[in-house]
Amino acid sequence: MQVLGDLVAQARDRDGVLFRSPERATPYSYSDFATNAWKGGNLLRHYGVRHGTRVAVVVGPKEPTDGDRPGYLRDAPDALLAFLAAALDGAIVDMDPPNAVDATALVAPAAWLDRYTQGPGTKGLAYGGPVDDPTIAQFERELWSENPLQPPGEVAPDDAVLAADRTYTHGELMAESGRVVADYDIDAETTVALRAPMTTAGAVVAGLLAPMRAGATVVFGGDEEADIAVADRNVPEEIVVRPGDATPS
Repeated sequence: MQVLGDLVAQARDRDGVLFRSPERATPYSYSDFATNAWKGGNLLRHYGVRHGTRVAVVVGPKEPTDGDRPGYLRDAPDALLAFLAAALDGAIVDMDPPNAVDATALVAPAAWLDRYTQGPGTKGLAYGGPVDDPTIAQFERELWSENPLQPPGEVAPDDAVLAADRTYTHGELMAESGRVVADYDIDAETTVALRAPMTTAGAVVAGLLAPMRAGATVVFGGDEEADIAVADRNVPEEIVVRPGDATPS
């Protein structure tokens, strides 16, 4: 596997649960997530996302409360879905965008969209809701009716995909995900608690790409103790992957 789209294609045919949260009524299966990532890639293409364009994604819950902070998942992985959807189109994704967003698309919780000033060519897409602004697309609603086939286009390992402390390529993230799987013995029986903000390359690798590569289950939004934690603080798990230790060199 050389690009992020390979992970999504593999997940499409994989059994098992990818995401689990106490705030979600049913677990999110690998197959459903992969199909929705394909749908998301096709949806973003309608709004101009193509190879080399920029997409800003704000990580958060569908219905943020006063205690929620950008970067942390609580009830649903919509932001991670948007990240992979944009990656399938060959876009470069910023998971920690500034308040002034100059990108082809901005995907964020509806309640937080007013925190961001969108450039004249930026299309806003909201998850959660409700959305009162008619210029903002409702991410989940439009995703529902989108084409469930793999988006067109070719993506190469050397193509940029994540803008963080520097710009990372598909190949770099995929290689690091393989190393994390091997170093921490992650497999299909492993549970991974996501306790770090998903705003860095290391968190994306350890909290999303490595578990997907191994068929593991990612848990978030609760106190369930997992086999491994992705965290930048003290946590209940004995085995911890620090985002800095999962960042491509």
